[in-house]
Amino acid sequence: MTGRFDQRALGRRIDWKLIFCWIALVAVGILSIYSTIHNSGVGILDPDGRSGKQFIWFCAALVVGYVVIFVLKPHIWEVLSLPGYLAVLVLLVAVIVFGVTVNGSRSWFELGPLRFQPAEISKLTTALLVAHLLRGSGMKMSRRHDILLLLGVIGLPMAIILCEGETGSVLVYLGLLFVLYREGLSGWWIVLIAACIVLFIITIKYPLWVSFLVLAVMLGAYALLVLRSSRGSSNRTATRRDLRIMVALLAVAGTIFIFSTNFVFSRVLKPYQKERIEVLLGMTQDIRGAGYNVHQSMIAIGSGGFAGKGYLKGTQTTYGFVPEQSTDFIFCTIGEEGGFLGCLAVILLYVFLIARVIRDAEQCREPFTRVYGYCFASCVFMHLIINVGMTIGLMPVIGIPLPFVSYGGSSLMSFSLMLFIFLALYAQEKKYF
Repeated sequence: MTGRFDQRALGRRIDWKLIFCWIALVAVGILSIYSTIHNSGVGILDPDGRSGKQFIWFCAALVVGYVVIFVLKPHIWEVLSLPGYLAVLVLLVAVIVFGVTVNGSRSWFELGPLRFQPAEISKLTTALLVAHLLRGSGMKMSRRHDILLLLGVIGLPMAIILCEGETGSVLVYLGLLFVLYREGLSGWWIVLIAACIVLFIITIKYPLWVSFLVLAVMLGAYALLVLRSSRGSSNRTATRRDLRIMVALLAVAGTIFIFSTNFVFSRVLKPYQKERIEVLLGMTQDIRGAGYNVHQSMIAIGSGGFAGKGYLKGTQTTYGFVPEQSTDFIFCTIGEEGGFLGCLAVILLYVFLIARVIRDAEQCREPFTRVYGYCFASCVFMHLIINVGMTIGLMPVIGIPLPFVSYGGSSLMSFSLMLFIFLALYAQEKKYF
C-alpha cells in the first residue's frame, strides 16, 4: 500500500504538461518521417520503415521514462554525474578509433543494425556535471579558477567531438554559456565569444586589413565602456593602467586569432564544411553542390504557403528532392505540408517546452535541479535555432537534428532521457512547495 501511495503522490507532482508536449513533438516527428517515405509503400508503424522504427524508439523511451521517474531515486543522477562524464569521454575518444564514418563524421558506433552516437549522450553527462559543480556553495562565478574549471568541463567534450568532425554538436555546447551567465558569469564572456565569431567570419570573407580594423574598433569600444563604468571611482589611475594592460593582451590575442583563422578554415574544417560556410556567407553560389540541400529545403517551405499543401501532399517531400529530409531537414517537411501555420505550431510547442522547463527550474530550491533544467533548456534551444536556421538558409548545414522530431534513436533517447531526469528532479522538489 505504501509503494502504491508513494507512486500516486509522485504522479501528482509530475509536470504532465511537459510530458504531453513531448508526446506531441514525437507524434509530429513520426508523422513527418512517414511523409518522407510513404511513397515506398510501407505502413506508418511498419518496423521496416523509418517511421515504424521511430515509434519503437518512442515506446522504449516511455519505458525509460517510467523507470527514471517512478523507480530510480532522483539523487542518483548527481552521484553519477562525474563517473558518467568520464565514461562518455572515453566513448568519445574510442569512437574516433573504432567508430564508423557517416556523412563525413566519424562519430558513430555500429552495433549490428543499431547505431549509437556518444556525442548525443555527452550533452546529458556534461549538463549533470555542470549542475553538480555549480551546486557547491564554494563555486563562484566571480573567481577565475572556478570559471576556467567549468569552461574546461564544457570545452573538453567539445574538443573531442570537433576531432570527430561533428561540428553541429560543438555549437550546441555554446548554449551552456547562457547557463553560466544565469549563475553569475560576467556578460563580457558572452561578448568575447560573439567577437570571436564576428572576427572569424570577417577574416574568412574579407582581406586581413579589414579584420584588424574591426579588431581595433572592438578594442576601442571596450575601452570606452570600461572608462565610462569607472566614472566616480576613487582610483581611476589604477583603472586606466589595468585597462591598458588588458587592451594590449586582447590585441595580442586578437592578432593570433586572426592569423590562425585561415589555418583553421583551410586545414581543420573538412572540404564539405568549408563549402557550406562559403555558400552561407554568399562567397559561392552552388545550388547543385553544397547549397543543394538548402535550396531545395527553401523551395519546399516556400511552396507550403500560409496553410500548407496538406498531409502527404508535398511534392518536394513525396519525390525526395531534399536529401536527409527525415533527419536534418525534417522541418522543411512540416513547412511544405503544414505551411506557416504548421511551422508556427511546432515552434510554439518548443517555446512552451523551453519556457516551462525554465519556469519549473526557477521554482526549485535545489541549485542542482535549477542548473540542470537550464542546461536542458539551452540544449533544446540551440538545436532548434541551428536546425531551423539550416532549413531556411540562415545557418550552415552542419548536420544537427530537431529534438524529438528528427529520425534517429540516439537523438530521441538522449533528449527524452534529459527531459525525464528533469521531471524526476522537479517532482522531488515539489514535495517542499
